[in-house]
Parts: sequence; C-alpha cells; structure tokens
Amino acid sequence: MGIVEVSRVAFTTFQLSGAAYQCWQVYEEGRPANAIPPIWAQFTEIFLKEFVPQTLRDAWRIEFERLRQGIMTVSEYAIRFSELARNTPILVHTAREWTRRFIEGLDYDLKICMALELQTNTPFQQVVEIAWRIGGILGEERESKEDKRSRSSRGFSGFYSSAMTHYGGGSSSRPA
Repeated sequence: MGIVEVSRVAFTTFQLSGAAYQCWQVYEEGRPANAIPPIWAQFTEIFLKEFVPQTLRDAWRIEFERLRQGIMTVSEYAIRFSELARNTPILVHTAREWTRRFIEGLDYDLKICMALELQTNTPFQQVVEIAWRIGGILGEERESKEDKRSRSSRGFSGFYSSAMTHYGGGSSSRPA
C-alpha cells in the first residue's frame, strides 16, 4: 500500500466535520486496532454509501453509460466526462480507470486508434490530448472524403437517364 493512498485518506478525514466526521469516527472505532489503514478507494466507497443515496449513484452510473450517445466533440466529451468522473469516484476511482472509461466512451474509429493508451500508464490529460488530436485528423479525413465525393458527383451530366429514354430503355410516351 502506498503512502500517498494512506496520506490522502488521512488528509481528507482530518478535514471532515459534523455528521461526516461522526460517521468516520464510528467507522474508525469499529475497526480492529491492528487493521491496515483504508486506501482511497475504500474511503470513497464508505463515504458515498453513507452520504450519497443509492438512487443518485445509480443515476450517475446510467449517465456514464449514456454520456457518449450524444454527438459532441472530443473536447466537449472530455469536459463532461471529467465533471461526471469527479462526482462519481466510486465508479472511477483510479487514474487507469479514468483512462479506460474515457476511451471506452469514444467513437469506434477513435477508440481503435487509442487502444495503445489502454495498455500504458499514459496520464489522463495526455490521453485526452491524444484523442483530441486523432479526432481532428479523423474529422479532416472525413471532410476530405466528402469533398471528393461531392466534387465527383457535380460533373455528372445525366447522360444515362436521357439516353435510356431516347433509345427506349426508360418510360416513353411512344405507342407500342
């Protein structure tokens, strides 16, 4: 267990007051004397179970699942994802989990391009920047393909349909 995890909990619990402080005291008093200090994930789980109703936690989980269904840019998605992740530490309690959940919510093409970041310990902010850059490149590629498609269809003279009518391939008003 890392000192950072223990210190994080100690620092946070030191700042508690009122009902939150009383709840933590009850938890601490109920633990065995030789128990290992809780890590951040355990603390957030205990705290959220005590002070955040299950219905709200369920709503956060559903919002996470629906987050990427709306069409938004990578920047908008990153901002919304970060807001939601900060408010739901029980769902996203490690840096690696932030990265994994963020990448899972990206569009399919972008998700494929970001597969390497799932295997490395790339910091979350860097993952967002990489996704933003790749998203821009993919967007430029899509625009380029659409431009080429629209330019190639503009030159069509309609010869096929007029030729078919003239040579009897289409509907005609000639008597049979």
